Amino acid sequence: MLEMKKLTALMLFLVILQPILAGCFGDELEEDLPIEISIFENFKAFDSGLDDQRNFTSIDLAVNSSTNLSWAVFGNEEGGNCCEHYLAATKEGLILNFGGEYPTWSVDRGHTWDEYLPSVFSQFGCLEPKPTVPGQEGLGEGSIVQATNGDIISMGWFPYPSASGADQFYAFFYDSQSEEWSWCFNRTPEPFYDRSWQVEVIGPITGGIYGSGPWASLVISNFWHQVQNVGGQISTDGLNYDYFPFPDRDADLEVTQVNLNASDLGVEWDYTKPHKEMRAFPVPSGGLYFPNYFVNGDDAFLDTNLDWYKAETMGGNSLPSEYCAFDSSGALHCVVRESMVLKHQLSWDGGESWLNQTYNISEMASDIEEWEFHSNGEHDLFVLNVRYQSSDGPDVDVAWHVRDFSKSLVPDQLTYLGLGDLDSTSGAGNDIRFDFASMGILPDGGSFIAYMDSSDPDPLFGVELMMPDEYGPMP
Repeated sequence: MLEMKKLTALMLFLVILQPILAGCFGDELEEDLPIEISIFENFKAFDSGLDDQRNFTSIDLAVNSSTNLSWAVFGNEEGGNCCEHYLAATKEGLILNFGGEYPTWSVDRGHTWDEYLPSVFSQFGCLEPKPTVPGQEGLGEGSIVQATNGDIISMGWFPYPSASGADQFYAFFYDSQSEEWSWCFNRTPEPFYDRSWQVEVIGPITGGIYGSGPWASLVISNFWHQVQNVGGQISTDGLNYDYFPFPDRDADLEVTQVNLNASDLGVEWDYTKPHKEMRAFPVPSGGLYFPNYFVNGDDAFLDTNLDWYKAETMGGNSLPSEYCAFDSSGALHCVVRESMVLKHQLSWDGGESWLNQTYNISEMASDIEEWEFHSNGEHDLFVLNVRYQSSDGPDVDVAWHVRDFSKSLVPDQLTYLGLGDLDSTSGAGNDIRFDFASMGILPDGGSFIAYMDSSDPDPLFGVELMMPDEYGPMP
């Protein structure tokens, strides 16, 4: 019964999809035109032998056909917690997850997993650690991303680590030269921090009282960033963080023009994108850009001296969305949400002109719960992940693949992740929680994406196993 209902929903969705993705389908097929071959004919399995492999329904949007494709599925044992995963990839092919208490990673597409458990004593001049209260283990959560020089920066938040109940923060840092992890206990003045968002500020940094280094790591609080403007934490060594103020949203700052025109970036630029909720992205020429930061819609810019400015492109423009990022092709991707419509915008000239692709799901959904995107310039691949509340109740997780985005922004593949049979709500106090979307793309072109359904009480994530034959294998 469930399979029949799902098939009916798929057929209805394909009918609805034609106006959503204008240009995907022709008005009529002439009799003398050759029959198009489905993209799935050129797919093959790039991995196998994992413990939990599941078939997800996928649709070739060009020829209106569907098939089942195999994905490997993982739970909070591989780094998540009750309510989310915080996923990222590295240029070396690691799957990173800091959804739970400590950073976890897999070097082999999920066949084996490691985690960084800090030793009892700090060896790096940091404050001594405070132990977790017995019975409160496993309640940490964090953020993680690879810097463009190969280092890995991450920060963990422990809400109940001591008898006083004070929040505590642990920086976890991977040095790509020494190939070693280290950690540091940090205290901050705010009484409540919540899940962190984290991003690299492109250097070299000469930050005065904040120090100097090849980059800076900026961490903001999900709670404080959304509710009021109290700043964040910054580090130039990946271990020692200091309070870092943000400008008021109505501040009158000096305006600077930022060169966002990039080309021939290294492959590392496919892996430095932060989670979209950071609402900022690293700039190849140096610094960090915050689109639509000010209340009037103006952008903000943090330069390599760690000074704040109002920002505009070299042509005097603002960016169209808070959610933007570069990839190694030099493409600047932005995604705008307006009610039930998500619009993917791409600029090849530093934000002066844009190509657009619209995803209107109002006919099949009553709300967009969560969403995230990633792009990979090396594979010319853009992936949009959306968790929406369907018109008949349950939340549905989907992912659109746009291959060869340099030629067309029209998606070629739609995948349903999981069963799509569970209604969840983000935020503390809810019984069934899926707090935010999270995803990444591996160097072999395979996506890994968080989702949730009734097969597990906590959120899961899947790793794509079947892809076009020109992808992979991993280096």
